[in-house]
Amino acid sequence: MCRFRVSIMTEFTGGDVYQAEFDPKAFLEYFKFGDTWRDDFLIFILKQYCKTFTSGVVKGDTLIDIGSGPNIHQLLSACESFKEIIASDYTDRNHWELEKWLKNEPGAFDWTPVVEYVCELEGNREKASEKEAKLRKTIKQILKCDVHKSNPMDPIVLPPADCLISSLCLEAACKDLNTYRNALKNINSLLKPGGHLVLSGDLGCSFFMVGPKRFSCLVLGEEFLRKVLSETGFIIQEFEVLFRGDDIIDDSSDFSGMYFILARKEEAI
Repeated sequence: MCRFRVSIMTEFTGGDVYQAEFDPKAFLEYFKFGDTWRDDFLIFILKQYCKTFTSGVVKGDTLIDIGSGPNIHQLLSACESFKEIIASDYTDRNHWELEKWLKNEPGAFDWTPVVEYVCELEGNREKASEKEAKLRKTIKQILKCDVHKSNPMDPIVLPPADCLISSLCLEAACKDLNTYRNALKNINSLLKPGGHLVLSGDLGCSFFMVGPKRFSCLVLGEEFLRKVLSETGFIIQEFEVLFRGDDIIDDSSDFSGMYFILARKEEAI
């Protein structure tokens, strides 16, 4: 059962607010290992990605990352199973931050501790530099993405992908549950029948802080996620949750837990 914290309503922060005020460098502070309770959630999601992409089941030619942000952690295990990765995001600043890492430019975020941990999970901790090089080679494009469009990559039309991955994106981009449902339908159009969706994010979350700026988040529960995925043509294969302990006091977000979902798009009849 999902647990929800009572919180002050946060006014919806749409795409224009993200374009103007989202600070990728401040957001990346969440992805530093630092012996805090946050490490548990980063470790949880990295373990799920590792299990999924080393299983031999989720693989193919092309993976599209919906709403990459300035992040690469979600792609570290995936790059071993796909020939091509297409990253995407709505905001220019996230594009620039990701490009900075791809080009190994000065001032790029240092993902080394996260990369080393993923390599350790995969049994090759000493191969961290090779892992980064492989991911840089596998990411072929960074595209503008708007999940509210019927073709989220408009005006570019992509061939259907073997896999979609999306983390902490749809609940931030959608103001209500119906908008979320429509966004899922839209990204479904990018996926081959029988292809996989790897979806993760926060449960019970109404806001999160990025530096001093408060961003809204759509409150999601497990029951709704199971229902909406079925309604939009997905068959859930795994649904994992890590709950946040009641003893954790932190004002940066009110989430109650993190979910990880592996689903498959229904085959055409």
